[in-house]
Amino acid sequence: MTYRVRLWGGSSPHRLSRSLCHDRIPLVELRRYTLHPGRRDTLIELFDREFVETQEAQGLRVIGQFRDLDDANRFVWLRGFADMARRAQGLAAFYGGPVWQAHRDAANATMVDSDDVFLLRPAWPGAGIDGEAPRRAKPGTTDTPPGLLDAAVFPLRAPAGSDLLALCREVLSPVLRQGGARRIGWYVTEASPNNFPRLPVREGEPVLVGLALFHSPAAFDAFARGGAWARDAQPTLAPWLAGPTESHRLTPTARSALHA
Repeated sequence: MTYRVRLWGGSSPHRLSRSLCHDRIPLVELRRYTLHPGRRDTLIELFDREFVETQEAQGLRVIGQFRDLDDANRFVWLRGFADMARRAQGLAAFYGGPVWQAHRDAANATMVDSDDVFLLRPAWPGAGIDGEAPRRAKPGTTDTPPGLLDAAVFPLRAPAGSDLLALCREVLSPVLRQGGARRIGWYVTEASPNNFPRLPVREGEPVLVGLALFHSPAAFDAFARGGAWARDAQPTLAPWLAGPTESHRLTPTARSALHA
């Protein structure tokens, strides 16, 4: 990642399966939207009101939704699935259903681009950040929950192998924990072809994605100023990287289930 002060150089389709409620989610989309200037809060209000429970009613999991502190026109969210087959089934049900049909024009009117999407899986069993039961606020809540999610997309020369994943476990994660990260997740590209082509994903691009949840922006900034990532972690990643890291400091929306 390039930094200023940043670190990272068979259940029914109509309800969430048990695996998506209580265990690690085996398939995740990282969705990064570029919006028209001044329209982010419009989309967030609509999303939090209309697109959370209605997606989860189709077997999808809305893991978290966020504002990017470094780009006022970017909205980032994470969506989970039990497997590829139920991904296609759930997406078809939601995007073909009455709620999206009723609100799609309003949502699309806020967006410049919604195709910057990676389809991911946990880098090893238990590597996901999303295993806790959702702690989502009730509809209508406007108070913002605490936390800062540092999200980094590391473009790789080749799909992540055992040596790189061992580095994540043995070097990178300890640096983050010692610096105050409350929860950490590691993901790699899911190799399966996109089975819902109506929503594009970035295919053929091997990546490693790291997510680190801090209690607050101040806690993250304190870690960044300490220099441990730049000194002890970032140089070890260089042999695997194919280009600059894409980095985001994200704060949860009022109804994000992922927060501190």
